[in-house]
Amino acid sequence: MEYRRFRLLAVVAAALAVLAAPAVARADAVTDWSLNAQNAILSTGPTAHASVLSFAMVQGAVYDAVNGIDGGYRPYLAKPASASPGDSKAAAAATAAYRVLVALVPAQEPTLTNLWNASLAAAVLADGATAVDDGKVVGEEAAANMLLARENDGRGSSFTFVFGTTPGVWRLGPQQLPNPLGGFFPPGQPVDPTPWVGNVTPFLVPDVEMLRTDGPNPLGSAAYAEDFNEVKSLGSLTSATRTPDQTMAAIFWQAQPGALYGNVMRTLSGSQGLDIAENARLFAMVFLSAADASIGCWNDKYYWNFWRPIDAIRLADTDGNPATEADPGWLPLFDPSIVTSPRLVSPGFPDHPSGHSCISSAIVNTLQDFFGTDKLQVSFSSPRFPGQPRSFDRFSRVLKEIIDARVWGGIHFRTADVQGAVLGKKVAHWELKHYFQPAG
Repeated sequence: MEYRRFRLLAVVAAALAVLAAPAVARADAVTDWSLNAQNAILSTGPTAHASVLSFAMVQGAVYDAVNGIDGGYRPYLAKPASASPGDSKAAAAATAAYRVLVALVPAQEPTLTNLWNASLAAAVLADGATAVDDGKVVGEEAAANMLLARENDGRGSSFTFVFGTTPGVWRLGPQQLPNPLGGFFPPGQPVDPTPWVGNVTPFLVPDVEMLRTDGPNPLGSAAYAEDFNEVKSLGSLTSATRTPDQTMAAIFWQAQPGALYGNVMRTLSGSQGLDIAENARLFAMVFLSAADASIGCWNDKYYWNFWRPIDAIRLADTDGNPATEADPGWLPLFDPSIVTSPRLVSPGFPDHPSGHSCISSAIVNTLQDFFGTDKLQVSFSSPRFPGQPRSFDRFSRVLKEIIDARVWGGIHFRTADVQGAVLGKKVAHWELKHYFQPAG
């Protein structure tokens, strides 16, 4: 509690300082290697729900390396035995990130090695050769601890899909059906390439079952009909009720959360004057919570195995609900006919809960916990709208728009978004209570 009061006072002081002088961008080995990790991990085009697991491994190792030297907080896994106060934190951070990344993305090793050597050369100038050598040892140990802890954790494990044909059950939708001439309807959308995420051992929570959601609304309920009719109207490709800004927002947020939030955190690091140890803790807290939110979300998706709006709306005459009406030709805003790169489509995995809501909620709640406030100015940039950021004066308003945006895109029922946000919040609050406590 004392720490949170201190952080709140620090945030207020930083905000007042911003009014008095222009913000100065800051960078250190942690923020530099968060960007290096982002580029390396996303270079292979992984799914968003799988990529956050890699981010968590990198940032968890960096935190244990830097914090092992700094000593201010409890370790995530273990304090490296070799760590001493005089070791170079920059060398430790760079080495921990480098070793984990090379193990995760071996094809990027030549590029990563050049970046690592450059980081070490800069650290020698700042900290001295001996401190850098010692910091490298700390980083190696932290990386080895992480890689050992995540061996045989379920990543890449086999998975059997269960496709349904009865009302309410997920099935291959119109945007996944095989093309009679071969392949998929252009541009094609494969079924979930990383469904195993839900079977991975969590990073924080003791049991993924504790993150189970309440589940979708019963097909015959008034709540289901309300969700159904909302997405049918607002999420339609030809919607007359969705505004142009809502259309933009829906498409804007269909991007990798690792990049969306990584860029924002590096900006916050500069505006809030975080030092290297604070940065290590921030990035670890955010991505470890995001990883467990992703694991919990994907476990929940295949537990409920609920159909997507495109199937629900086209087959509404089978759902037994008199308040829903079928539209056999209905298409969501996220349709391949919208020219974007990559193309938009209903994702090839179940509706409930929303992955973006799960992950974003974990991140937003963690940012609130770290900074001790909801009231910070943040701006997001999306590769879908270069040079057109979306800005918010509260973290909570980011999450609200993301929840809405999944409905506007026509790919989720609102209940899937709201319950996803609850799941992510559970992870963040578990992390706050059980991890990253002050040492001593």
